[in-house]
Amino acid sequence: MDTATQAASDLRAPHSRALANFMCMLSMLVWAVGLPAADLLIGPVPALPLTAARMVMAALCLLPLWWWMEGTQALRAAHWGKGVLVGGGGIGIGAFMLVLGQGRTNVVTVAVISAAMPVVGIAIEVLLDGRKMTLALVLGVLLSLGGGVMALGGAGDGLGMGLGALLCFGSIVLYTLGSRMTVTSFPTLTPLGRTTVTLTGAALATSVAAALNALLGGAGPDWNVLGLKELGALAIFAIGGLAISQVLWIMSIGSLGIAMSSLHINATPFYVMLILFALGGAW
Repeated sequence: MDTATQAASDLRAPHSRALANFMCMLSMLVWAVGLPAADLLIGPVPALPLTAARMVMAALCLLPLWWWMEGTQALRAAHWGKGVLVGGGGIGIGAFMLVLGQGRTNVVTVAVISAAMPVVGIAIEVLLDGRKMTLALVLGVLLSLGGGVMALGGAGDGLGMGLGALLCFGSIVLYTLGSRMTVTSFPTLTPLGRTTVTLTGAALATSVAAALNALLGGAGPDWNVLGLKELGALAIFAIGGLAISQVLWIMSIGSLGIAMSSLHINATPFYVMLILFALGGAW
């Protein structure tokens, strides 16, 4: 049995699927930690520069790690042009819409709207991959949506709808598509390589957009209110809530598929509410 066949067989093994589910859970937990950190930055830093800074910091974290683990040849062999298209078009725009949406609502709304991701993920697999609906899958989606409804009730007056919620939903759709394309567009790369290529592509695309925005007179960061606390928040939002989270997420998708992996995001509202409560918020 060759290496590729053995790897595919290992991923289908029960213990590997359990590990993939555990990594997906960790991915959602780390992503949830990044959302309250973003609240410190949204406002002082406009959405486009903030998205670019987040992508650049995440890419600068992953590029040396990828080079150290897999060598120069892996970086040279990567399809960087495709990385810009997938990363900029899916991950980058999705992240930009997320910041816009969170700025118009709040962190709880972002977490609750994210409960729609399983429906998006399953729709993508049914339309693009010919996935057949099964009873277990339908039950999983119903449980996921039920959790979102429970979170909706628990959020109370803290939930915001309107344009902000619509932007959050659009972000979830683009992020789900971008994540699937990260896996399918780079079949020869490892999960670390796939994530690094697409996040680097997103960093390049959003940086160019932010530079053009600045040249055209767009709003820039309010440097007077930015300090070490905000830099730490950016590190959490970029390195934890994007770089680490995305590597774990892409590893999970490679084993479970986008539909099953998406079911884990249902726990995000619970994680976010626990984090806000630990930081002094009301239960």
